[in-house]
Amino acid sequence: MPSHTSKRPVMLITGGSRGIGAAIARGAATDYDLVLNYHTSGDAAERIAVELRTDTCRVEPMPADVADEAQVLEMFAAAEETFGRLDVLVNNAGIAGGYGPLDVVTGPMLNRLWAVNVTGAFLCAREAAARMRTDRSGHGGSIVNVSSRAATLGSPGEWVHYAASKGALDTMTIGLAKELAPVGVRVNGVRPGLIESDFHLHAPPGRVERLRPTVPMQRAGTVGDVAAAVLWLVSSAAGYVTGTFIDVAGGR
Repeated sequence: MPSHTSKRPVMLITGGSRGIGAAIARGAATDYDLVLNYHTSGDAAERIAVELRTDTCRVEPMPADVADEAQVLEMFAAAEETFGRLDVLVNNAGIAGGYGPLDVVTGPMLNRLWAVNVTGAFLCAREAAARMRTDRSGHGGSIVNVSSRAATLGSPGEWVHYAASKGALDTMTIGLAKELAPVGVRVNGVRPGLIESDFHLHAPPGRVERLRPTVPMQRAGTVGDVAAAVLWLVSSAAGYVTGTFIDVAGGR
């Protein structure tokens, strides 16, 4: 039995310790209790938790490598035990999987990339939906998959392999939106474009400056721009929205 059932809705954010995940957590803390998943950034997750905890907002960091099914099961069981409910999953955890053209792509790179970006999202969506769906005693809910504009642009010469993993995530989003709509679970995606974040540490220096002129708005976005789109999609204002993507890409 849960140690305490939250009165407020509960949001689980994978990769919630930094970057876009941390920005989503900061934006959600007003209305949600939070589970901040992390894999290796435990200290960062704890810092965000300390920052956001209040008398009304409960925040719990929870470790799991989302590519590992046993760890995913353990995390969702712990979240259920701690909070007694789950209303929102943000599938934000992801890796770049190496940088460069096709020639540099290796089997181990692809295996780990797919395991985190695709398998991890599937496993977390499965466990979240099992707790949300109205035909299994749930009260409905929302899943948002953080994809990438790369899924439609292809990222030639840099991240075709990463782009392909996000294309798979987009297909998953469309399919699960249709599958889960009758049981009260909405599934949507957000596709960030050129965003000022530590993602670009995986590329040669100056990538943001090099690509900025290709963005019609002539600037890079912020993690807050992405978080705002996610938070709208999980809100009641988007109650009739499922199977939809918001491109947060400045027109690119």
